[in-house]
Amino acid sequence: MFWKKKQIESKLVTESIAESELSIETLKKSLVQMDDAEFVEIDISVIRKIHLVYIRTLIDQEKLNESIIKPLTKCSKPSIQDCITNSSIIHIPNFIEAKKQLFSGSILLFDSSQNLWLAVPLKNPIGRAIETSETETILFGAKDSFSEQVEQNITLIRRRLPIHELKAEKFTVGSMSETSVVLMYIEGLTNPEFVSTVKEKISEINFDLFFESSQIAAFMEEHQNSIFPQFQQTDRPDVVAYSLGLGKITLLVDNTPFALVAPITFFHLFQSPEDYINRWVVASFLRIIRYASFVLSITLIPFYVALTTHHYQMIPIQTLLVLVDSRSKLPFTPFWEAFIMLIFIDIIREASLRMPTKTGQTLGVIGGIVIGQAAVEAGFASNVLIVMVGISTIASFLIPNYLMTKANSLMQLMLLVFSSLLGIIGIALGIIAILAHLNSLSSIKQPYFSPVSPFFRKDWIDLFIRGPLAKMLERPEHLKPLKLKRYKTRR
Repeated sequence: MFWKKKQIESKLVTESIAESELSIETLKKSLVQMDDAEFVEIDISVIRKIHLVYIRTLIDQEKLNESIIKPLTKCSKPSIQDCITNSSIIHIPNFIEAKKQLFSGSILLFDSSQNLWLAVPLKNPIGRAIETSETETILFGAKDSFSEQVEQNITLIRRRLPIHELKAEKFTVGSMSETSVVLMYIEGLTNPEFVSTVKEKISEINFDLFFESSQIAAFMEEHQNSIFPQFQQTDRPDVVAYSLGLGKITLLVDNTPFALVAPITFFHLFQSPEDYINRWVVASFLRIIRYASFVLSITLIPFYVALTTHHYQMIPIQTLLVLVDSRSKLPFTPFWEAFIMLIFIDIIREASLRMPTKTGQTLGVIGGIVIGQAAVEAGFASNVLIVMVGISTIASFLIPNYLMTKANSLMQLMLLVFSSLLGIIGIALGIIAILAHLNSLSSIKQPYFSPVSPFFRKDWIDLFIRGPLAKMLERPEHLKPLKLKRYKTRR
């Protein structure tokens, strides 16, 4: 009861401060117990003083000295605005706006002689340099990637799309984090339905903390219980610029290098930036390999379990003898043998991601070779299964999208259970269930399985294969762009 009483009193004090007039005293009360809050007085004359209020850790202190303190100490003009070299000066009308500017990296100035409050943005430019993407590595093509600074990310996109139709609208989400979210789209090209849908979803977000773009996506997705991502996450500016040029929208989130792209389809998750760099025959071959590897990675182990459990009569006699010999001393059924090995592979995969780079590589070698061989010699797994697990694991790495790789593991385990219960019929039923689920999904209210369902014939030129760029003269119809042609009309 005492704690609740103190909590209520503290809330009342906070509300009374927020509703009070803007003054040095109210700011001191609101910034109590903040070691990095600074209050500085500068005497310009005998009767004139300038008060500076700022958060030391949020501003660039070198700029503070050069553009604020030195000019003010030498100021002889009646208005302090004429003395400050910084042109971005904001008039502060009330206490709420003063706190907003203060915690966004601005310095507050109060001229007691004129009873005037001003704010000058001096945000600390701390951040890392532009580096190569670690999640979407390619051999040829651009090597830059997004950083945690949203303004820098906008610059990287505008350099690739230097057109005035490229719009950037800013929103704020999170009652505590006050995270900046920038919506980018090309006016006159992107369907206004997409823009209005995203704006509506952003306005409906009601949460306190946002530090990652995937958290924003979690509140905007229409099917939150699905294992398939409905927003594409990428840290490559060239991918974002190309997506904008097709008629999609992009969300840039402050303090994270990963942008959100929508609407997407299931097939967009298998496309790589190198598809549009390699020659079309090579790119088409690699894309087919990705689809085939995806199917192989989710069905190979379940197919092995189905054959060895329910349909061993379908196995050729020579192969059956090899399987019988390799499984003769195993204490587990094919299902439990495969299940344990798949879980073990996932453990190694996650552990290698969390470990430092050099240690992670060593862990992968030890887990894949030493422990695998030891499991065979100890009688916990067969040689045939070890080979199949290795093939399916390597095949899953061909999927360019990391989020899709996680969904891949869950689909594999689901088909494994179905195959152990119903054999090949179970695998077929599981695949039908996956296809039905994909067909029911949507990304910002657009079909997730298009251009297959609904069917768009012309879009198949960039679906399972990547056609010649000279033939891809129209944007995908399923994105409903306002400008379908990708070239200027010739006379």
